[in-house]
Amino acid sequence: MGKTAAARSGGVLLAGVVLVVLAAVMLTLVLVRAGAVEGEPVLHPPVPPPPPPPAVLPAASGGAPLTAEQVQAAIADPVAGAAALGTVAVSVRDLATGEELYDHRANAAMIPASTIKLVTAVTALAARGPAYQIPTTAVAGSEPGEVVLVGGGDPTLALGEVSFYPGAARLDRLASQVLSALGDTPVTRVTVDSRRFTGDVYGPWTSDIPTGGYVGPITALMSDGGRIDPDPAQGASPSARYDEPDLAVGEHFAALLGLGDDAVVERGAAPDGAAVLGEVYSPPMVRLVDIMLTDSDNVIAEALARQVALARGEPASFEGAAKAMAEVLVELGLATPEQQPELADGSGLSRDNQISARLLTDLLILAAGPGPAELSGLFAGLPVAGWSGTLLDRHDRPPPELALAEGVVRAKTGSLFAVDALAGVVETAGGRWLAFAVIANDVSVDHDTAREALDRIPAALAGP
Repeated sequence: MGKTAAARSGGVLLAGVVLVVLAAVMLTLVLVRAGAVEGEPVLHPPVPPPPPPPAVLPAASGGAPLTAEQVQAAIADPVAGAAALGTVAVSVRDLATGEELYDHRANAAMIPASTIKLVTAVTALAARGPAYQIPTTAVAGSEPGEVVLVGGGDPTLALGEVSFYPGAARLDRLASQVLSALGDTPVTRVTVDSRRFTGDVYGPWTSDIPTGGYVGPITALMSDGGRIDPDPAQGASPSARYDEPDLAVGEHFAALLGLGDDAVVERGAAPDGAAVLGEVYSPPMVRLVDIMLTDSDNVIAEALARQVALARGEPASFEGAAKAMAEVLVELGLATPEQQPELADGSGLSRDNQISARLLTDLLILAAGPGPAELSGLFAGLPVAGWSGTLLDRHDRPPPELALAEGVVRAKTGSLFAVDALAGVVETAGGRWLAFAVIANDVSVDHDTAREALDRIPAALAGP
């Protein structure tokens, strides 16, 4: 199945979530035009709302249900091939009913790599809601002419017109607000308040992780995910990051306020009750989740994990975020107080994370229907096999059966040294949607070989 099928099946929300767009407000148009009485307003009748559009996909329960025997027959060989590479856990469930169709060590604790971003996404959407936007604020300091830049934890903030992330808030626009608010009062200094995030700026990661270009220091104030050269054309490629991203933003802000390149910017605290001089906001939470999942953005993942902590009243640190996410999983019925997954970060870069394949299919099923409506935002950002994100090029190579997944598999990838994982949803040839998760630890082969072995499983589920 090629790109046309991907456009049809891959670019839409799944699992019976029917998107209905209704007009919320009816507008009355008032026009002034020359007529019998010049300048007399002519009232036009209200414009009727458009009819609801049809569903873009059949319900997830469409198509004939598969039996466990059918699934076993379809994936027995691919699972055996994956198991030969290391320690493998596999869970396959019916997305609509939750029925278990395949279980191979599905409840075993495994290192999930970046598939843990599904946990980060679900807990962030549940804790903050899909419409929440992260503020970056400028307030008056304690000294005349002092401006304090307060980071709210938005990792996508852009310095100006060039932005790594689409739709990002812009620092130059915040500077314009500040200059307008101050009027004739000159700016004398800029102070940076990045205290909203606490604790270590690097997670419980191996020493090669911070220097690999896929993550940087996690602070409450940064621009373009901390990138020094935010070139949107780089996509998910590794990028050099600032060692102190909050001060880097502060120095740029000082220049925008007219202090020049030699301005001294220091960290400090915004005074209690300080007058707000300006504020800009991140894209909505659901859009941040989209970007995180599509490109497996580690900095956004850690920032969103801290938003869960803030919403729960926990410290916005690695430890506080892990505790808060686990609490939300319990509230959603995805864990119990006695049996919680071991979480160490929100990105999956830590090898201390320990979750099960079953938890991943549990949360996919919850987001697809029975859970809170805001969780359905999880699906839009999942990469589509052969079409987008980290699955763009994974199915356009031999063996030819991998092409069966193109356009009908949406899944989050995961990769660390000796770890590969894949979790998402697949539409079968009969039109039935399945949730699946495959996690491989202690992998003894290179990533390309391991990924091919894992990709065979959802491709086999898609069917001929």
